[in-house]
Amino acid sequence: MTNMLSIFNTLTREKEIFKPLVPGKIGMYVCGVTVYDYCHLGHARIYTAVDVIVRYLRWLGYDVNQVRNITDIDDKIIKRANENNEDYKNVTQQFTQAMHEDFSALGLLKPEHEPRATEFIPQMIALIEQIIANGHGYIGGNGDVYFDVRSFKEYGCLSHHNIEQLESGARVEISEVKRDPLDFVLWKLAKPGEPFWDSPWGNGRPGWHIECSAMAMDLLGKQFDIHAGGRDLIFPHHENEIAQSEAATHSKFVNLWMHAGFLQVDKEKMSKSLGNFVTIRDVLRDHDPEALRFFLISSHYRSPLIYTEDALFQAKQSLTRFYTSLRFLPDAGYPENTRFEEQFVNAMNDDFNTPVALSVLFDLAHEINRLRETNPEAAAAHGALLKRLGAVLGVLQTDPELYFQTGGTVDTAKIMELIDNRQKARKEKNWAEADRIRDELAAMYVVIEDGPNGTTWKFLK
Repeated sequence: MTNMLSIFNTLTREKEIFKPLVPGKIGMYVCGVTVYDYCHLGHARIYTAVDVIVRYLRWLGYDVNQVRNITDIDDKIIKRANENNEDYKNVTQQFTQAMHEDFSALGLLKPEHEPRATEFIPQMIALIEQIIANGHGYIGGNGDVYFDVRSFKEYGCLSHHNIEQLESGARVEISEVKRDPLDFVLWKLAKPGEPFWDSPWGNGRPGWHIECSAMAMDLLGKQFDIHAGGRDLIFPHHENEIAQSEAATHSKFVNLWMHAGFLQVDKEKMSKSLGNFVTIRDVLRDHDPEALRFFLISSHYRSPLIYTEDALFQAKQSLTRFYTSLRFLPDAGYPENTRFEEQFVNAMNDDFNTPVALSVLFDLAHEINRLRETNPEAAAAHGALLKRLGAVLGVLQTDPELYFQTGGTVDTAKIMELIDNRQKARKEKNWAEADRIRDELAAMYVVIEDGPNGTTWKFLK
């Protein structure tokens, strides 16, 4: 295990050997959710990928300081509040709570910081003032404050767009509001009835892009290690973050940019704007959260991932194979520096290649099954290693018996009563009744297994 961690950097379009600014420490910013609706599976894909990355970095020994913001003021939030005839704070509170519930169900670790945009208005105003002072911002014809894109010569460095091509494709403004169609808003004056904050340019609220720069630099410093998000944020959001941040500080903003691929439905990315989104909680009504998580990490984080019901079923079947291998193993310490661990680390060091890492875990499960009868101690030790490596991916941490006894709306008390009645029938040699009870359990998707230690059961729906 001598190879070093390499990560694909969107900025350079190359895999790079990762070297943090401060040895042993990592500052990481992740663009969070705009809380005006329930989170969909596209969100789940992005934040599960980030969760695995953070888990692995910590497993390597890094002290990771993760910041994941919440956008709690935005045009969409105001629109939803107006539609519901309620205060925008009620909207953001409702959907922030729902987001936390969904992320918890998926097993996502909590970030060290979860700043809300409305808590960092002073920092945003100060940053805008610095941008203007450095000659990169101006007040438009409508009173809003804009960033002067052409004043930042490196604009397009992240998305690798040529500014002249962007200019030709930009929508021409009808009014004389902006100097250039590419210029983006830093501060928006409030319309009547909208929430607002006081500023040197009048009552209003920050533009979307400025909030992430202000919160990231306040909590992580002017320069930090990793900035992550979905591919749809590369342009214009992250491009604009670089421009406004570096225009203000005259220094590099982020060393490494990471972007997760789209989750697709019918070959289109899942998004609220396309109206083809499936919420996390809708899926979890019918599917095991761990199966959903397994599905989300079964593809490389930069690759597109196609959502189907069949894919979730296959994920559940894969988990069943793993938990079957872990079943009935005694507690044991795990062996260190095995070929399985080496292969796992090599896969994860190659830009967090979870599909290859999972294939290593399948090989490890096969080894457990091979050793189970001939060398139960070695099988138990390999089982401990399987759980240890599974924890890096956030899976295989449930007790196997509990896994097999859940998975739907299960009446555990009823199942145990039927099993007890079947045991009684067997003792009385009432085989017909014992078979009838087995069939009744099978109709409930419950499979029973008689062994030397008694009868166990599992739920297979």
